[in-house]
Amino acid sequence: MTPESSRAHLWRPYTQMRLAAQPLEAVETRGTRIVLADGRELVDGIASWWTAVHGYNHPHIARAVADQLARMPHVMFGGLTHAPAERLAARLAALLPGDLDHVFLSDSGSVAVEVALKMAVQMWLNRGVSGRTKVLAFRSGYHGDTMGAMSVCDPEEGMHRRFGAYLPGQIFCDLPCNRAETAALDAALAAHRETLAAVIVEPLVQGAGGMRMHPPEVLATVADLARRHGLPLIADEIFTGFGRTGSLFACEQAGIVPDILCLSKALTGGTMALAATIARTEVFDAFWSDDPAAALMHGPTFMANPLACAAANASLDLFETEPRLDQARAIGRTLADGLARLRGVPGVADVRVLGAIGAVQFASAPDLAALKARFLGRGVWVRPFGDIVYLTPALTIEPADLDRLIDAVAAVVTERAGGVS
Repeated sequence: MTPESSRAHLWRPYTQMRLAAQPLEAVETRGTRIVLADGRELVDGIASWWTAVHGYNHPHIARAVADQLARMPHVMFGGLTHAPAERLAARLAALLPGDLDHVFLSDSGSVAVEVALKMAVQMWLNRGVSGRTKVLAFRSGYHGDTMGAMSVCDPEEGMHRRFGAYLPGQIFCDLPCNRAETAALDAALAAHRETLAAVIVEPLVQGAGGMRMHPPEVLATVADLARRHGLPLIADEIFTGFGRTGSLFACEQAGIVPDILCLSKALTGGTMALAATIARTEVFDAFWSDDPAAALMHGPTFMANPLACAAANASLDLFETEPRLDQARAIGRTLADGLARLRGVPGVADVRVLGAIGAVQFASAPDLAALKARFLGRGVWVRPFGDIVYLTPALTIEPADLDRLIDAVAAVVTERAGGVS
């Protein structure tokens, strides 16, 4: 079947199908390159939605998946267990700070958030406390596309605002970046304390909400206020986990231990779907009971898929044996130096870098289709959204390819300022 004939059947993500151009057909990946059916080779600037931290086709991960495929591609996790999942859970618990020791495996980032929200709400119910069904979240946040996850995304500016009447109502505040915002958050927590089950935050970077960055002190303030009001803190590290911010996990930079932590995306090195929701002992203990009804009633069919667990274990091997965090920090230095030239360019509102994340924000929303076309013309795969052009390359990207990405962003942004696009 040709791409043209399949267009009638494939419903694509975040796409107005009536208006969309024909998507590009990818036929191969190599390192940090995507090869198209027409022979073009693109330098990938976003690591397939931030997942391919080791680049594509890493031989160590490929071997691990192939070996597991030959033995056991999948087995249900209800009443059964297997070594890849047991090993992965133990390794994640050892890597994470404090007593984040209890690992629930699922199959996507959105589901990891759903599980975290259910854990928080049911924790109170299992303790005999009713009425705590709300979550405090932050404006400009994004946590996924399933129902519970949508409800804690930004209700005004986020992509899910059309669903306002359908979604559970939550409490929203600004991140506490100054004294007034800190006081407002404190007041909201106090006012809604009897109905709140948890606080949820994206540590250091609000990713799909616009690559909005905040210093570790802001995250520490959120954690401190949640603790003072007796509320569990959910850290959504689906984007920030595994080196993206320059540390293995973003929470480390603030010196905090969230009560529940969500991981996905780079967990398998960009190989296949897997997610983890990891709870501290105090949360887990609320479910430890002689009452069967107190169990966490959640169980995705492909939960703890052995192939995905094998890929995740192989990815963790690479973090142990190769200098990924050093590479992330080096990328950050190069991004900071290379994108600095865009500060002061007409139409550019901000340039910001954290770890292996670089973002250029426009003063007004650009013509995204025109920008994408110009990036393709320069042989790079960069997907701007909203008013942002961003780079989140593989941590293994070669310096020449990183320079090519930065030069492409600089050229396209400067051309736009000059009225070329």
